[in-house]
Amino acid sequence: MKNTMSIQYKAPPKTRIGHIHLRVSNIEKSLLFYRDLLGFEITERIGDQAVFLSAGGYHHHIALNTWYSKNSSKSNKSGVGLFHAAILYDKREELAAITRRLIENNYPLTGAADHGVSEAIYLDDPDGNGIELYWDRSKKDWPRDADGSLKMYTKNLNVEDLINA
Repeated sequence: MKNTMSIQYKAPPKTRIGHIHLRVSNIEKSLLFYRDLLGFEITERIGDQAVFLSAGGYHHHIALNTWYSKNSSKSNKSGVGLFHAAILYDKREELAAITRRLIENNYPLTGAADHGVSEAIYLDDPDGNGIELYWDRSKKDWPRDADGSLKMYTKNLNVEDLINA
C-alpha cells in the first residue's frame, strides 16, 4: 500500500461524529445513567447485550454493548483508549438543567471548565468512561489571538453561575 499521508486532505466541512459505541459491563446499570439520569431514549434493544439510545428521534447517538465486556471491571484511566465522549447541548440553559439534575441526584462530577469556546461539565459513567457535557458559545464570541487564530483555554467554570442560568 502506498503512503499517501503527505497529500493534503481535509474532511468535508459538514462531517460530524455520528455516535459513540461503548463497551459496558452491565446494560441495566448503564441504562440507569444514560436513560434515567441523562434522559436519552431507547430506540432499539438486543436483549441484555446491546441497547441504542437517542435524543430527538435520531436512530442512535449512544450505543452500549456487553459483547466483550460483560461483568468487566471499570475502564483503566492510564493507557490508551477513549479519554471521554462529549455530548453537545444546544443552549447554555440545557447544560444548566442537566447539571442541576446531576447535582440533585448526587452524581459525582469530575470537573467543570470554561474553554472560551465552550463551557463543560465532566463526569464518569458507571463503567468509568469519561463523559463531557457541554455547550458551544457562538463562533463570534470565541477567543482569538491578534492574528485571528483560535485561542482556547481551560479556566475554572463557575458552576453556581451555570446552574442559575
